[in-house]
Amino acid sequence: QVQLVESEGGLVQAGDSLRLSCAASGRTFSRYAIGWFRQAPGNEREFVAAISYSGASTLYANSVKGRFTISRDNAKNTAYLQMNSLKPEDTAVYYCAAGTTMYDPTTYDYWGQGTQVTVSS
Repeated sequence: QVQLVESEGGLVQAGDSLRLSCAASGRTFSRYAIGWFRQAPGNEREFVAAISYSGASTLYANSVKGRFTISRDNAKNTAYLQMNSLKPEDTAVYYCAAGTTMYDPTTYDYWGQGTQVTVSS
């Protein structure tokens, strides 16, 4: 089992950068793919980015490609989401999740509590 805790988000201005971290408990972190998802008010939760268990492969939603970067440090049991050139439409609660494959959202069995990111225009 894996427990995930996201770092605090925050209120930033459009164009700013913010890095979220996802700290995992347990010694099996490196066996899981990690995904970042977000949910804006009134919207369904949507996929943002994912990284394979080794970190060799990554995947991004088109809406964040080129602006966000997902990474992980298995030695620290931590994954990151670097968000650059933030836009107001990036405002959402961001969640990290652990799953058996980065390509199938239904395999993400473990979720963090979420952290609010607000981007002002």
